[in-house]
Amino acid sequence: MLLVLAWPATADAKACSVKVLSALREPATKQDSSLELRCDLALKPDDVITKRLLVSGEKASGITLDCNGAMLDGSRGTVNFGKPSLLIRSMRDKKGGWSVPGNVTIRNCVIKGAIRLQGLGTNGQAKAVKQSSLSEGHTARAQAAAPSGIALSGLSFIADGRIPLYLGPGTTGLTLSGSKFTGKSDGTAIYLDAESAGNTISGNTFAATTRSREQIAIDGSARNVISGNTFENPVNGGIFLYRNCGEGGTIRHQTPQENTISGNRFVYQVSSTAKPAVWLNSRNGWSWHCFHDPAYPFGSSLSPLDFAQHNTVTDNRIEGGDVSLIRNSDKTNRVEGNGS
Repeated sequence: MLLVLAWPATADAKACSVKVLSALREPATKQDSSLELRCDLALKPDDVITKRLLVSGEKASGITLDCNGAMLDGSRGTVNFGKPSLLIRSMRDKKGGWSVPGNVTIRNCVIKGAIRLQGLGTNGQAKAVKQSSLSEGHTARAQAAAPSGIALSGLSFIADGRIPLYLGPGTTGLTLSGSKFTGKSDGTAIYLDAESAGNTISGNTFAATTRSREQIAIDGSARNVISGNTFENPVNGGIFLYRNCGEGGTIRHQTPQENTISGNRFVYQVSSTAKPAVWLNSRNGWSWHCFHDPAYPFGSSLSPLDFAQHNTVTDNRIEGGDVSLIRNSDKTNRVEGNGS
């Protein structure tokens, strides 16, 4: 069952005070490395922010950060290297539930580092994620605990090792538009982790260099729309749909289904050695950590297969290659109108 999180209409967030802005512009130190953001903030184009921005819990809902071209710098050599420059996270409340941020807008920023969204845990192997996965209803719990309705636009990601945009387990309703990915990632450019759903990635340019991975990983994530993007020479792959069966002992419940991949351009310089532009069921049990989850009669514990089904892949253009760079092994997927 799809859990829809609707955020109630609230008054606009208050603008940040001069004191908050002044504190943010101070260089990050080990003793003072981050700042909680709970107010609307507009930066100047020449600002370089080295402190980590934390958008935490329901109290941060509804805020807008407009960088106006300013840089959030968590690159190599800075205090916060290896940590996300911007972390949008849910927090445990006093009753043991989750305080969740929603309807947050981030725009016009240069991100030297990464943005991460976090609910039950940092990734699919986190302790709370694993514990939840051991019983049915895990997908709904993960989505209820994760950030929702986050709008990212006009961002310039400059990757420096870390995955530049990571949607943690259960993230729903994120939109990413008009943004560009460059630099080098040790993983993917975007990772949609298990149990996430209903996110939209549209009108972006992917020009980051990856070590060996695809640009977008759809790992047990459903009902997402990826449309109108340009992938520049995605030799290690464009968009892969799979399910990370058993990694870290976590049972993956949701399958990568009902996703729409439409109207994208994949521009290859050399296609003879390139990995697929779109690959439905890219793993299908062929992974070393399959069967690392405990024996339960549901999810990836019951079967390690990807079950990438009922997806739509239409009207994509592969320049410098041909439609053989779109791979599908399931007849329930609709793959048509693609060409070079």
